[in-house]
Amino acid sequence: MKFSYLIFSVLLIGCSEKKQMEKMYPLFVGTYTNGDSEGIYKLTFDANTGILSEPKLSAVLPNPSFLEISNDKKYLYSIQETADFNDVNGGISSFELIDGELSHLNTVDVGGAHPCHVTLSDKRQLAASNYTGGSVSIFDLNADGSLKPNPQIIDHKVLDTAKVAHAHKAHFNKDGLFVSDLGLDAIKRYIQNEGSWIPAHQASLDFPDGAGPRHFEFNADGSFLYVINELNATITVLKRDDEGSYNPIQTENTLAPDWEGVKSCADIHLSPDGRFLYGSNRGENTIVIFSVDQATGKISLTGRESVHGDWPRNFSIDPSGNFVLVANQRSNNITVFKRDVENGTMEFLSETKLSSPVCLEFLN
Repeated sequence: MKFSYLIFSVLLIGCSEKKQMEKMYPLFVGTYTNGDSEGIYKLTFDANTGILSEPKLSAVLPNPSFLEISNDKKYLYSIQETADFNDVNGGISSFELIDGELSHLNTVDVGGAHPCHVTLSDKRQLAASNYTGGSVSIFDLNADGSLKPNPQIIDHKVLDTAKVAHAHKAHFNKDGLFVSDLGLDAIKRYIQNEGSWIPAHQASLDFPDGAGPRHFEFNADGSFLYVINELNATITVLKRDDEGSYNPIQTENTLAPDWEGVKSCADIHLSPDGRFLYGSNRGENTIVIFSVDQATGKISLTGRESVHGDWPRNFSIDPSGNFVLVANQRSNNITVFKRDVENGTMEFLSETKLSSPVCLEFLN
């Protein structure tokens, strides 16, 4: 009897230790390197306690301000947000993930100036959004995860002679490719035809002049689209109709009614269960929180939380869904918040210092 109890105790301890280890998540951070930062950093997030480890330099790279990890967790891609790679453009780098560490594969010309976002499709393609280049570069990937040269360039500058194109985010899904263009006040849509990307049936989702659509999120089944508009500090909700077009049904302000300072929204994310929507406000330095009506897709203000830093860029909900981490560019810190999964609210826990953090990407 004592022997059986001893075996049970050992198994219980082993399972407990395994559970604890499973809640330790590697985190890669993209930064701007015009200060003390040198490139991409790696930290470990303890979802048992909400504590981040000290940053360790993982790859030396100029301005790796946005990162993307492949779904199979074998590769990481980083843009170089510059205009001096090959004299006029930015660059993009591919890395293999070997035991959680980065091994450089190749770096190529992205085909546009100041790329600010990178995303992957499930068909071995990658799209980079070039901010000052006003274009989107679509790369094919080699079998080893490296980037093939000579991407297809979709030029947004030719789409409008009155406005200045600033592509800011791209996203692949079953309906094709969506690209937000902050300068054109639009989300452009593309479908693939005979190996090339061409305008879709709903070629443009147009927003009010001066809105500046920056980042966006789809809900789980793609029936609703949530767009955060940088310049007029709003979130727009769009609903998908039977023909696959998205039409606006609601727009809400992200800032407090008495805020009179800078308007500069940045990032947007849905909670894992889709019940809450979060957006970052630079200037006001807050995360705004909305509850989401699952039937109608519409949002209702829950509140806002100080980021305990300055100029929040990208933020991320950790793989456990219990924490929110915020990259505060100007205050050189990453702040950690406990997330109330029932109410959507956030409680500040701690901060970790890192020069000019911009993008947080979990290897979950």
